[in-house]
Amino acid sequence: MKLKTDKSKKLWNYSLKHLAGGVNSPVRAFNAVGGTPLFIKEAKGSRLKDVDGNSYVDYVTSWGVMILGHADPDIQKAITGAIGKGTSYGAPTEAEAVLAEMIKKALPSIQKLRFVSSGTEAVMSAIRLARGYTGRDKIVKFTGCYHGHADSLLVKAGSGAATFGSPSSPGVPAAFARNTVSLEYNDIEGFRAYMKRSGKEVACVIVEPVAANMGLMLPEPGFLAALRKTCTATGALLIFDEVITGFRVGFGGAQGLYGIKPDLTTLGKIIGGGLPVGAYGGGKKIMKHLSPAGKVYQAGTLSGNPLAMAAGCAAIKKLSKPGVYKQLEASGQAMEKGLRLIIREGNLPLTLNRVGSLFTLFFSKGPLKDWTGAAGCDTKRYADYFWAMAERGVYLPPSQFETCFISTAHKPADIEATLKAAEQALLL
Repeated sequence: MKLKTDKSKKLWNYSLKHLAGGVNSPVRAFNAVGGTPLFIKEAKGSRLKDVDGNSYVDYVTSWGVMILGHADPDIQKAITGAIGKGTSYGAPTEAEAVLAEMIKKALPSIQKLRFVSSGTEAVMSAIRLARGYTGRDKIVKFTGCYHGHADSLLVKAGSGAATFGSPSSPGVPAAFARNTVSLEYNDIEGFRAYMKRSGKEVACVIVEPVAANMGLMLPEPGFLAALRKTCTATGALLIFDEVITGFRVGFGGAQGLYGIKPDLTTLGKIIGGGLPVGAYGGGKKIMKHLSPAGKVYQAGTLSGNPLAMAAGCAAIKKLSKPGVYKQLEASGQAMEKGLRLIIREGNLPLTLNRVGSLFTLFFSKGPLKDWTGAAGCDTKRYADYFWAMAERGVYLPPSQFETCFISTAHKPADIEATLKAAEQALLL
């Protein structure tokens, strides 16, 4: 079935006249898969509908935000209840403290936190706090892990055990990048070797505990524990970037799933119930250095926005109910079982990585555990697969190096229809 795209094409040409690159976030431009971006008109539950009337089972779910599905009635009720009272005050509200308490109960490593307006803002603030707390300048990240577009994190890694970054984006001063070291995700020995040489100069080590921005890469056994032990030994702070994994891989995030306690945690996406939000937090000893109690400065006019707080409280309340994550795991298992069967039947050179309700089908033989492996994928074949699935009513991320997300709104019939489409797209 060929997609109807006339209205999307018209809107794309209109957007190109008025928006930089036609979009407000690069992956939406479909550069990685070609063709015209599909303009979405509305969404409900597990489905999207575009302006041309095409309907899709959605596995982008606003990049993992919509864990309860689109237009969840309880979240909508919370937002409409809050909006009648005003949209922003620039002053404290009760909902900020309520949501903070709910998050703390789910993630015990957080004793105090601070709300901001995006995941990028949460990460850049957490790193500033780590530097202020330790009095050190260098940070360690891992190749393929994305932590937002703050200058010090837009660093291109090269070969070798450690690469002192050159900026991967024009506009990032080389001086910023020189204090960022990029290591290979899941390379325990490479990490230990670098920290043995230079660990006393490192303010923090930041990692996606489950890497979900090079496609989905799971931590190898012992990797996260090695980060924790080495950071403790060298005095560097361990930051878990749980903007994606927080309340996604489990109610307690990746730190709960793997039993590792970070010093600082960054959050976003799900904790705002679909509205812009971010947060960072950790132990009282560290967080007391943050202004106004301490000297590390950070502020934001819309931080703790009352609409986002209301939506977040509604979302976390629903996620805390028994059976939610059991359902998500069952859906993930069904998807994994079906895709692996298709791979075996077709003897296809594909790799599937999954944890809970996140999964990526890589167009490369595995196993895949890092960016080096991901970079070898056949992106042209993925692009063909993307459009073949769209034509069959399934909306996937428009890039091989992104992750698919299942929501509680995805029913067994959605999974079955998706697997039928995948079988046709991959085997016919």
